[in-house]
Amino acid sequence: MTAVSFARSASLALGAVLALPAMAQDRTPAPEGARVYIIAPEDGATLSNPVTIRFGLEGMGVAPAGVDQAGTGHHHLMINVPQEGFDFSAAVPADENHIHFGGGQTQVTLDLPAGTHSLWLLLGDAAHLPHEPPILSDPVSVTVE
Repeated sequence: MTAVSFARSASLALGAVLALPAMAQDRTPAPEGARVYIIAPEDGATLSNPVTIRFGLEGMGVAPAGVDQAGTGHHHLMINVPQEGFDFSAAVPADENHIHFGGGQTQVTLDLPAGTHSLWLLLGDAAHLPHEPPILSDPVSVTVE
């Protein structure tokens, strides 16, 4: 099992366990001015595998999932998930298109299939719930050769 496969499997398991109690919780207020963004790759980039994606955050700190500390959250990477219609009132799903970084990671290196992909970040609270209002990045489009 590769490191990325293990990380995805662990993300799915952790997300499933933590999402259950999150459904009954209130969403955490987002600090005014908080912003999440993709540092790299740049929008429109043409890349080859493996692809490294670096996450940026302003106005908040990063804390692992399960750590309920004011002004913090952890990253979720959305791959080919439309922002329009996304349910920001529920815990972030955990699957190959919704990757959880519950350990507080701020970057990932992974293989993406050849083609064009939309990437965006969503910050989640201790229980994987998006903040209120949601803290999400602008989408970045990349092409993998």
